[in-house]
This record gives sequence, structure tokens and C-alpha cells, in this order.
Amino acid sequence: MKIAKFVVVLAALAVYRSRAVIHTLKYFYYRSSGVPNFPEFSGAALLDGAEIVHYDSDTRRAEPRQEWMENLSAGDPQYWERETAKFLGAQQTYNARIEILKPRFNQTGAGVHIFQNMYGCEWDDETDERNGFDQWGYDGEDLMSFNLTEEIWVAAKREAEITTHTWNQDRAEMEYWKNYLTRECVSSLKTYLDYGRSSLMRTELPSVSLLQKEPSSPVTCMATGFYPGGATLSWRRGEEELHEEVEPGEILPNPDGTFQMSAALDLSSVPPEDWSSYKCVFQLSGGQEVPTSLDRKRIRTNWENPSNTSTIVRVVISVLVLVLGTIAGFLVYRQKKGKCPRDTPASDLGVELKLES
Repeated sequence: MKIAKFVVVLAALAVYRSRAVIHTLKYFYYRSSGVPNFPEFSGAALLDGAEIVHYDSDTRRAEPRQEWMENLSAGDPQYWERETAKFLGAQQTYNARIEILKPRFNQTGAGVHIFQNMYGCEWDDETDERNGFDQWGYDGEDLMSFNLTEEIWVAAKREAEITTHTWNQDRAEMEYWKNYLTRECVSSLKTYLDYGRSSLMRTELPSVSLLQKEPSSPVTCMATGFYPGGATLSWRRGEEELHEEVEPGEILPNPDGTFQMSAALDLSSVPPEDWSSYKCVFQLSGGQEVPTSLDRKRIRTNWENPSNTSTIVRVVISVLVLVLGTIAGFLVYRQKKGKCPRDTPASDLGVELKLES
């Protein structure tokens, strides 16, 4: 019996390893100015794309976003108090940084401005290869970033050159940051993986809906509630995968730790009698395909039957929460630039790089 259980455990671990080889730990910091009814400062930590820690200036408290994260305080009752203190320190730092940036961009008076930072690490659990990243943004554009390979800060804006020039002269700080990204961050990543392994090993299939805004609008296939985040969503005509007629969406996190994604199909040139040959196909990485046939009766709209709009409303609300949240703001920023910035764990918020330099 014990041998059988041992084999089951090994099989489960093998599935997990084949599904998620490269793990990531990312930290996001967001400081806004002039945005009403929204926290001025937010911070979050993401493990393999799922939010595990959250803080904002309204609650002024670091909180676990996964049940298993609560176990970290089992043997250390002061754990979350220390995390809160570190976020409070980061909040003060970012309050000062955004005020330093405004005059550099000749910005005075009221106005909406957003200062963002993302840093962290990647770890390949098979090869032990490691990578780190650190990227800063201001008002939706790249500001500066750290090139780990060349060990140099690179300014994307002229206004950041004074800072990157100063930071590049501090070789001791540079060496410390390199060590953090490739060693300390990865160590934290492994610790979180150990605590959350049972949760991270789970597989959840999505709820799939077909949505259409207007009769002439594309039909959107919306898959939400799946886990893990590695998945594909495509449209096919028969067994042929379509590309030109399809507008794919990005994989975005849901508040409950699962994920959502969408893909819109343009049917403007397709006769209604041919719709039955189309289908939306969802597939978790390495998993079984989940097809959804294009059937007019299954399409939820807001122009035929008002009772069918509940799903659309839920999806819109979910997206709005993401857009207004720390994570979505930075995901949109990353997608716009197509770059991978740096992540840092909440437990290492003491790392201090002075922007006023």
C-alpha cells in the first residue's frame, strides 16, 4: 500500500514538472497621482502568475492571496506584521520617487501620473538556469531597466539618464542586486513553491462562453476559471486553425487565483449556414482539448435577450477589477512594450535604490 502511494506521488510530481518547468516570482509596485477613488500605492507578489501577496495604501496591510500562504505564519506569528512594515517603507519611498520624476518631465499642478516598477526572477527546475529582471515605467512608457547579463542600468528616457548614470557607478550595489536576483529571489521562489506545491499541482478547466456585442460584431470565445495559466485558446474551421480572422487576447489573472483569456472571431464574411463548421478550442498546456462549437443558440448577447447578459456583465466586472488593480496595470504595460521586467519578493522590500540620484 505504501509503495502504491509512493508511486502516485511520484506520478503527480512528474506531471507537475512536465507542466511547469520555468517558475517565476514577480513583484509589482504601483504609485499613482491624481487618480480618484483608487489607492495611491499598491504592491503585489506573483508566483507563476498567481497573486500570493497584496498590499495597498487604503488597507495599509500585507495580506495573503492564497490560502496556503497563511501557513507561512504558522511557525512565525510576526511574519505578516514584518511584511506590512516593509510595504509601508516602500510606500514612503515611492511617494518620494514620483515627486522627483514630475519636475524631470516638466509636470506641474494636478494631473494623472503613474509610476511603476516590476522586478523578480525565473528559475528552471530542471536545468537550474536562473534569470532576473528589473524594469521601471512612468505614465505607461518604459523609463529604465536593469540588464542582468551586462550588469548595467539602461535608460529608456532622457529623464532617467541621471539616475542610471549614478547607479552604474555603484559597483557594490550592482553586485548586491545581481546576487539578489539570481540567489535570494530564487531562494524565496523555491520556498513559496514548497508551501504551495499541492495547490500549484491542481488542474482546473474553464467555463467557456460565446459572446457577441452586436449582430455585426465578432464572436468572442471567453474561457475563465482555468488553472494553471499555461493554456491556448484558438478558433478552428474543421481541423484548420485560423489566424487572420482571429484577434487573440492575453492570459489575465482572476481575483481567485485562476486565469481567463479570450479570442474573437470575425464572421463578417462567413454565411450563417457555414457557422456550424467553426469551433473554439481551449487546451491547458499538455492537456486534453476542450472544443466549443459555434452555435447561434449558445451565443450570449446584449441585443436579443437581456437575461443573457449576466455572463457578459460578470466578465466585464472581472476585467475592470483587473484593469484598476496593480497587476493588470502592469500587465497592460508589459504587453504594450513586449518586455519582461524585474520581480522582487515582498520580503525583500528593504532593497533601496535612490531615484533622486
